[in-house]
Amino acid sequence: MKIIHIAGGGDKGGAKTHIFALTKHLSKTNDLTLVSMRKGEFPEDAVKEGIKTKIFDGKVTLFDMFALANYIRKEKPDIVHCHGAKANLAGVMAKLISPKTPFTTTVHSDYRLDYMHSRIKKNTFGVINSVALRFFDFYTSVSDNFKKMLIERGFKADKIMPIYNGLDFNEKTPPFDKKAYLQEMGLDYTGDEVVLGIAARLTPVKDIPTLLKAFSIAYKQNEKLRLIIGGDGDSTDMLKNMAVELGIDKAVCFCGWVSDIGKFFSACDIDVLCSISESFPYSILEGIRAGCAVISSDVGGVTNMIDSGENGYIFQPKDYETFAREIVDLSLDKEKRDIFAKKLYERASKLYSIENMAARQEEIYNCIRKMKFTKGRKGVLICGAYGRGNSGDEAILEAIISTMREIDDLMPITVMTRKPRETEVLHFVRGVYTFNIFKFIPSMLTSKLFISGGGSLIQNVTSTRSLLFYLFSIWAAKICGCKVLMYGCGIGEVMGKLPRAITKAVIDKFTDVISVRDTHSLEEIAGLGITKPEAMISADPAFSLIHSEENKVMAYFNREGIDINKKYICFSVRSWKDFDNFEVYAKSAKYAYEKYGLETVFMPIEVPKDIAPSEKVAKYMTTPYKILTNPEDIPLIIGIMKKMQMVCAVRLHALVFAAHAGVPFAATSYDVKVKGFMDDAGASDNCIDLRDLNEEWLCRAIDNLMQKEVREKYTQISDNFKSREQRNKANAARLLGKEEK
Repeated sequence: MKIIHIAGGGDKGGAKTHIFALTKHLSKTNDLTLVSMRKGEFPEDAVKEGIKTKIFDGKVTLFDMFALANYIRKEKPDIVHCHGAKANLAGVMAKLISPKTPFTTTVHSDYRLDYMHSRIKKNTFGVINSVALRFFDFYTSVSDNFKKMLIERGFKADKIMPIYNGLDFNEKTPPFDKKAYLQEMGLDYTGDEVVLGIAARLTPVKDIPTLLKAFSIAYKQNEKLRLIIGGDGDSTDMLKNMAVELGIDKAVCFCGWVSDIGKFFSACDIDVLCSISESFPYSILEGIRAGCAVISSDVGGVTNMIDSGENGYIFQPKDYETFAREIVDLSLDKEKRDIFAKKLYERASKLYSIENMAARQEEIYNCIRKMKFTKGRKGVLICGAYGRGNSGDEAILEAIISTMREIDDLMPITVMTRKPRETEVLHFVRGVYTFNIFKFIPSMLTSKLFISGGGSLIQNVTSTRSLLFYLFSIWAAKICGCKVLMYGCGIGEVMGKLPRAITKAVIDKFTDVISVRDTHSLEEIAGLGITKPEAMISADPAFSLIHSEENKVMAYFNREGIDINKKYICFSVRSWKDFDNFEVYAKSAKYAYEKYGLETVFMPIEVPKDIAPSEKVAKYMTTPYKILTNPEDIPLIIGIMKKMQMVCAVRLHALVFAAHAGVPFAATSYDVKVKGFMDDAGASDNCIDLRDLNEEWLCRAIDNLMQKEVREKYTQISDNFKSREQRNKANAARLLGKEEK
């Protein structure tokens, strides 16, 4: 592949490390040229690294850009890849002359904050770069946070491809005299102090004042602390004065720009970062490679690498008090520092290697070229009851998207949703409004696979109008040329001769494969007379999700004031027609508390609808309870469920989440889909019709679910559902013509 990378030529720090590491590695298997728009250290260092380098730096920048554009037109590269504001402008000018060449740019930072230290530059270079970015064909974001940022600002989700920074972990710093090195820098170091280090531009976005405030607090508790700050910038003098004012200047060393970053971090015990905004910070990776423990602000996707409290610490930007506590904790505990450093090295060296980064970038290039030049159908269009605030439906969507990315991580995905922008930001997909025919028909004309996704879409108990719409979407997708997959669906109940006849006609003729989530749905398909599509039983798509890790659940419990050491029973209730016997749940909660010591947690599945019925139960409560309203994602909800002793639910997906977590559950059935799920789980003894619900039955169910042998049974139920759910992925992969990864 013939590749041209363009850089401004003044790049330093993480951006320079990224460009050099990537281009050097890609050069091994591709014809790659790195263009610098400036003479000096950057292109000279590139040549030293063995990277083929070309410089465009005449007297007039505009002429340089025209010269570069002509160079690209003559060279006819397969792809042009830009880095930074100056390169972006040059790339956009070249794109006008070579419109058939794919142009992409890596977003290394929040472009609105790049010039926050200078109002003039912000309103000139910053504005120009903001405009130039809009003209690229594709974007590479170096963290999920930056992809989210771009989507929120109106960039198309299917044009943004994330990549994580990589580093050569085989590169080692030769042994050196740490004491002499630090003393030469000017640090007051005798050999037994604990050294914190940060390598960063000294500009407002790096927020070094937060570090100095935190260090001053920590220093009062541990005078063995020392801090070295490697970097320069407009804020240098202000920061030095601040260190004097805080009384820490004797323990802090401003050592200027560091040329040997490996030696710098090898001299540190703790690598720190305090930025307001980052992409994915190379300084953290460099510290990990050198064997440092890490404390970082929550920026740039560091949470993908650091589990706070398990292998490092994370604090919220500007929270210097928490930062100080974490500094003290690690500075006083060498064993913890060593454990954190070892765990982080093991994770980072596997996930964030230069080999992985380069391979991912080549995948992105191939995908970009395919999307730019290959005619024909690409990707998936997903249709369902999404964007309404129902955790169950959102779990289905998250699961389907996750599975599609397992099949092809760079495949374009579009979702029909009530809240397109919210869905785009949450799931990193393209969203179109569910009922906007002028949006979803064009997507049907270009997508390879249409997924009628999960949930009870094919039923008219709640609405005949919604049944007809979802049948229309299946018909339209097939007419537009898509393969059609009904994915882990619930079917029925469809009432009335005409609706049943229409349902049979559409599904029989216009669907390729049907997978249903329960036996009752399979029976309903047979009852409707549907025989032509391949039909099979699978499971609810949510069973493919992975629950949150223990530390995230613990952090949530702490925020909500829930004692992790206590035992809990979870209730998930909803309003349904004329049901008003909410007191029965309060009485059974009291029974569970008095007999088994279980406190009550209410888990609303559809917010805000389920808040009101939870509050109605709460009015009758005489024992401790908590209504949860803000778990931020489905994996966290499943993780919370794992902490419950049992779940008593009306909502189907509360039962699904409980089953996923392997936690015993009892159901109050308001719809055939609930009974169907309980029958499939082999738990029909713990299911009662909503109209027949009474205190005696519910208390008896609680007794039953507390038995050890019954609890062990529910672990097997979870395994069975998860195994069946894999059929959904196999069907999608087959219809897409792809081998499963």
